[in-house]
Amino acid sequence: MKTIRLIHTLLDESAFARPDACAVRDAVGDWSYGQLAQQSRAFERWLSEQGVGHGDRVVVQLPSTRELVAMFFGTSRRGAIFVPLNPGMKPYHLRTVLENAAPELIIAADAAADTLRGVTAVPVHGLESVWRGVQACSDAPARTETSGFGPDSIAALIYTSGSTATPKAVVCPHAQVIFAASAIRAELGYRPGDVIFCRFPLSWDYGLYKVLLSCLGQSELILADSESDLVLLKRIRETGATVVPIVPSLATMITRLAKREKDPAPRVRMFTNTGAALTAATIGELRSFFPGARIVRQFGQTECKRISIMPPEMDEEKPGSVGRPLPGTKVLILDSAGEPVPTGCNGEIVVTGPHVMPGYWRSPEQSARAFRLDSVGVPRLHTGDYGHLDEDGYLYFEGRRDDMFKHKGIRMSTIEIEAAAMDIPGVRAAAALPPNGGRGLALCAQTHLAPHEVLRELAKRLETAKVPSLCRTVDELPLTLHGKYETKALEKLFDASAQ
Repeated sequence: MKTIRLIHTLLDESAFARPDACAVRDAVGDWSYGQLAQQSRAFERWLSEQGVGHGDRVVVQLPSTRELVAMFFGTSRRGAIFVPLNPGMKPYHLRTVLENAAPELIIAADAAADTLRGVTAVPVHGLESVWRGVQACSDAPARTETSGFGPDSIAALIYTSGSTATPKAVVCPHAQVIFAASAIRAELGYRPGDVIFCRFPLSWDYGLYKVLLSCLGQSELILADSESDLVLLKRIRETGATVVPIVPSLATMITRLAKREKDPAPRVRMFTNTGAALTAATIGELRSFFPGARIVRQFGQTECKRISIMPPEMDEEKPGSVGRPLPGTKVLILDSAGEPVPTGCNGEIVVTGPHVMPGYWRSPEQSARAFRLDSVGVPRLHTGDYGHLDEDGYLYFEGRRDDMFKHKGIRMSTIEIEAAAMDIPGVRAAAALPPNGGRGLALCAQTHLAPHEVLRELAKRLETAKVPSLCRTVDELPLTLHGKYETKALEKLFDASAQ
């Protein structure tokens, strides 16, 4: 009989093979694989006592801790849907996200629970009381019920920015998530003895998949998103980290610390990069300070998790490439008519394979645009990203068609930033400009308010990474003949400000 693999069975396999090995460590302590499995079962029983059933959404807005990892696996055991939200998400977005997710319950840090209760009628539980209840369930008999859900059932909803004013949720079934994680692990070789240093929140798929990758590799996961920037390199060294996932801003921080401390972390064998491309200078500095470490380029979207990876042993080859497609997947480069373009020519990056997610939660129109069937009924993800394949099948990313961009490793859109600005009393119109060369993320607002007042109000509505570093206020925004914002004129406004 073929074994059915669900998110929590990955943990059970590792707990059976290495029950005493360290599974996860946070700022407070650590749990072995056996302990993590036990805590996840206790959380499943707590969910059952709250009336959570198969397919119910469980929203968690928490910092990255051992308890959050146990909740992820425990929610899977219950057959419910795990919905992690960025702790930095403000009420402006929370209202619409919670309305969209329609959760059965919400778990939040105690300090944030009252704020959440002010934006929703859904029961909100503070972490401290939840965990007391979980511990009270720890000695109860196991009762994980797997009938009624399986690999095609939804494991998680991952909220990500899109071409609308509010985040949208990628539907992530068990089968697609496990395939993607397994394929990534096959390429990167996570293994026992590895220590993965995770600086990113588990609300971002880059962070959440580190839970799965460490589990598949029976490795140790370090949750470090609460660590001070100043001690980052010291913590990498002290924990014995061998794998460090990075985005460009984190890589720059690490190299600056390495220059100052002159004391590298010799055990690091691999830096994995996504979010945006590293500069050649940053790659060179990482290689200089961490001799022997591989700098692995990756490319992907939450809608299929990962599209391509440059094999670690080829980290110095094909410098402009973002790697080859994952095993068992395929990348197509199509023109505007949906026809393949010649090798080396640019077109839209379209992906097929078992990792392609089924769509966006409760958003059929957006799903229909991105997730389409080909002529024989095979699902294809139309990424909206553009690039080309070389003669060896390696992918090169060139840019994005619309208003999406990545900043500080986070995917976001100009539309959501503009919508948040328009929510500020006194702002009549707003236009956001993605970072460009030496200029950071910028906003031009039509308002009588001062720039610092606009930015202060935006900080109340958006996560920190999405708040522009520059703001210019004007009486009228420049428009094209078609009534759209005149991008070149807006750019000149910021050029004038700089001068």
